[in-house]
This record gives sequence, C-alpha cells and structure tokens, in this order.
Amino acid sequence: MSTPPSTPPAEELSFSIVTIVYNNAETIRMAVESVLEQTHPRIQHVVIDGGSTDGTLEILEEYRDQLGVLVSGPDEGLYDALNKGIARSTEDIIGFVHADDLLAGPDSLAAVAEGFSSSGSNAVYGDVERFKNDDPNSIFRFWKGGEYNPRMLKRGWMPPHTGFFAYRRVYEAIGDFNCSFRIAADYDWLLRFMTSDLSSMTYLPKVIVKMREGGVSNSSLRNILDKSKEDYRALRANRVGGIRTLLWKNVRKVPQFFNRS
Repeated sequence: MSTPPSTPPAEELSFSIVTIVYNNAETIRMAVESVLEQTHPRIQHVVIDGGSTDGTLEILEEYRDQLGVLVSGPDEGLYDALNKGIARSTEDIIGFVHADDLLAGPDSLAAVAEGFSSSGSNAVYGDVERFKNDDPNSIFRFWKGGEYNPRMLKRGWMPPHTGFFAYRRVYEAIGDFNCSFRIAADYDWLLRFMTSDLSSMTYLPKVIVKMREGGVSNSSLRNILDKSKEDYRALRANRVGGIRTLLWKNVRKVPQFFNRS
C-alpha cells in the first residue's frame, strides 16, 4: 500500500507510551526496559506513579533521565491515572505499557509506526500474549486481534486494548476514560471510538505486547461479575448491543487459551 500524502514516514512518527504504576517494584523495571530497548527513535515515556511505598519510585528514579515524564502522587484509580498520562503526552501516537506488561520485542514500536505510515489509519492494533510465572516465554493465552469489521461489534469483538495505538488527536476528540467505570472504561472508550467517524483502524498481525498473568478484572469472581456488569453498561451506553453481545464477548475469549501465536 502506498503511503498517503498526509501521513509522515514511519521514522518521523513519534510515540508517547504511558505507564501507570503503584507498588510494582518487582515488575516495573522489565516494563521500563522494554520501552528503552525499542529501535524506533522517537519515544516519550510517560510514567504516572500513584505514590508507591514499596521501592517502585526508587527504581524509577534510576531511569529519570531516560523518561519523558515521571510524576508521583495519589490518584483516584486506574483510569484517572491513565487520563493523567494522556494529558501529559505530547507526541503523535499514544500507547500503553502497564507496569506488569512489556513490549514484545525491540521492533514493536517500529512495526506500529510502519502500520500507521503505510495505512493512513487513525489507529493500529496488534496481537497480545499473556504469560505467567514471570517468564515472558511462558505463554498461556494468545489474543489475536484479527481484522476489523464493524459488523462484529454486536458479536462482542474488540481489539486488545494493550496492543492498541491511536493518534493523540483521536484521544483529544473522543475524550478521557470515563472514571465512573472501575474496570471497563477501556472497553467503553474503544466502543466510543469504534462507533465514531474517526474509527479507521489497521490490524498488524504481530505480537506487540506481552501481559503478565493477573489483572484487576480477573483477580476475583467478584471482579469478573463486576466487569460483566460494566461491559453491559458500556454496550448499552454506546448503543452497540445488550446481553447477547455480552455473551458473545465472553465466549470469544475461550479460543485464546487454545490458540498459540
């Protein structure tokens, strides 16, 4: 595909990578190193610390000169922290590497930049692997993004949020994460984006991010139930579907435990 005239070459595109962290001393170094080792030359790493007390901030101070932004202080939860990170992002494209996760390889962002440059899309997303036992090669779940088709929204499809990148101007147009959602604000934001006039997306058939086992939404039966309730609220608020779509969304997760990248 030829490069659209209005789209800069891949090497000229810049990234703001947002990492939020609270008391993750055991994992934060791996997340930061995965950003620092990227071959793409133009990266602002925005780290929002929630006021850690377990040594996380001391580790981050070791990298201060290599970070674009490092702030620490109390926040009102996961999505409030993400909104703070987005507000401090100044580069072309915004993506997320959470404190428990890492970019899959040194060429991850270079590949994403090429995806933007060659397609002219407003967003690029790839595949995500889940790993356990602190071993990035111990993969137990593979989330293949797959090609975007608007008709699949009612059948519970969504791109992996941690493998999703969009222009900063898209976040400015769509708005912040809705903090009235405790667990599903990322799903609500993606639905807002995918039902808007800005929803041009390109799928990159490549593992972009590796996620550590766990996560707030899967940490307990109560959180799983709360996540389903919030997903349903997001579906209804964005007029995408209802119970049937929610059921499809959960069923679509099952093959992720059997497929491998």
